[in-house]
Parts: sequence; C-alpha cells; structure tokens
Amino acid sequence: MVLLTPEGGSCAVRLARGAVEHAILDTSGPAGDLAPIFREKRGVFVTLTEQGNLRGCIGFPYPVMPLGDAIREAAVAAALQDPRFPPVRGSELPAITIEVTVLSVPQKLACDPADRPSHVEVGRHGLIVQGMGTSGLLLPQVATEYGWDSTTFLDHTCTKAGLPGRCWTKKGVEVLTFEGQIFHEGRS
Repeated sequence: MVLLTPEGGSCAVRLARGAVEHAILDTSGPAGDLAPIFREKRGVFVTLTEQGNLRGCIGFPYPVMPLGDAIREAAVAAALQDPRFPPVRGSELPAITIEVTVLSVPQKLACDPADRPSHVEVGRHGLIVQGMGTSGLLLPQVATEYGWDSTTFLDHTCTKAGLPGRCWTKKGVEVLTFEGQIFHEGRS
C-alpha cells in the first residue's frame, strides 16, 4: 500500500471535516485539487469522537471508490447515518474530533483456525470476521485503545459481527486482516 504523506493525511482530515460541515451546515463543500493518491481506490473509515467518546464511525473496508470520494461519503455517513447514534447537530461540530483511517486491502488469514491469534498483530492489524451470514470489523486502533491481546481482539470482532466470541475457531468462519494509516485532526 502506498502511504499518504503527513500532508496527505492532513488533507484527508480537512476533506472529512469539510464534508461533514457541508452536510450539516449547508456550507460550501471542500474545494481545491486533491493529490493524485486521492483518485486511487482505497478503503477508508471516518471516526467521529466528542470529548473522547465515540460519536460515529462508518467506512468502506474495500477499495470500491476513489479515496477522496470515500472519505467524503464515510464522513457524512458517520455524522448522519451511524445507526448507533442520533445525527450530529451543528451545535456539536466544534466539540467533534475527526479521525481518518486509510486501509490496506483486507487479506484472508491462511492458517488453521486455532493458530489465528498468533497471526494477528495488535497495533498493526484490523480485523474482519465473516461467517454464518454476517460480518464485523474492528479497526487496528481499537485493540490498542482497550489493551486487548490478539485472542480478545478476535473475540470482540466476532461479537461485533453478532456472532459468539469464539466463532473465529470455526473452519466455516473467515478472518481477514488489514492495516490502517491513521490521521487525527490536529496531528498527522
């Protein structure tokens, strides 16, 4: 995966902020030419927090559209369509902090299910668990924020998918890993 530069990361965060403000306040949309990397198809998640608490997180795990478009769409969806939260109001915007995570393409773990914890690197990998007609995803930073080991991370990703915690031990359940380049408002 070609990494974004610190300037590219700052641009990604500004793009997300501009898209959210445009959608909520009906301001003019983000302007300006984007670097060529923003025309590459990439997976991305946009996370909104308010006073350190999650306020919305939506994204695209796979590279289905150009990064610039994906950032805009994910940012607006995180602010207005995350089913876990009411839509962000304009009065909340000054207290909202934005984080953009640009993803590598998810790769299936090619090992015996019992060996999956030894193939998951906490702090480096994000996880997708797929099986039994559902899936769940947790970004790489989640395990680090909660101090989880790889087994606990796998369990929580199963739970996020609505599956039992140890479902990752089953052969019919797929586990995919990906990496993320994380950019926060105010720092790169």
